[in-house]
Amino acid sequence: MPKLFYIVTILFILGNTSCFSQNIGDAIIAKDTIKKDEINPLAPSKAAFYSAILPGLGQAYNKKYWKIPLVYGAIGTSLYFYISNSKKYHSYRDAYKQRLAGEIDQYDYLDTSRLIAAQKFYQRNRDLSLLVTVGFYILNIVDANVDAHLIQFNVSDKLSLAPDVYQNDMTSRPNLGFSFNYKF
Repeated sequence: MPKLFYIVTILFILGNTSCFSQNIGDAIIAKDTIKKDEINPLAPSKAAFYSAILPGLGQAYNKKYWKIPLVYGAIGTSLYFYISNSKKYHSYRDAYKQRLAGEIDQYDYLDTSRLIAAQKFYQRNRDLSLLVTVGFYILNIVDANVDAHLIQFNVSDKLSLAPDVYQNDMTSRPNLGFSFNYKF
């Protein structure tokens, strides 16, 4: 028993001194593997402001350049229809005024009720085109704002949500479901 006591004491003393011989600078430092970008809380408002000044500029600020032709296509098309309907409305309105004044107008093949109906039709379409233009302009601003908000979210490949269609074994009918996967 005393031999065992001496051996354990000697090992304890020798092992204890070896613990103190380590340098702190030799320790392994773990690196952070998750890279976090700084979040700019003013980026969404800046993108919305840019889009309000010039449509498409907010999308350029968010580096979503493919959306710029869509913005100009939507706003340009609705502006085209607004201008076209406005010209036709003014044409029918001027013809109606000429007819009331007793002059010959360019729509002499139409009766007065048809001229009034054409005015109402093109006025309604002109107003609707203006609403669509304003709607696309507001949608442009909202898109830039929401896109700037969503850029700040960390979307990982480890997380997935996929629709799944499978056949029921009992009834042979298709079942719909969602598969939610998270890889550790």
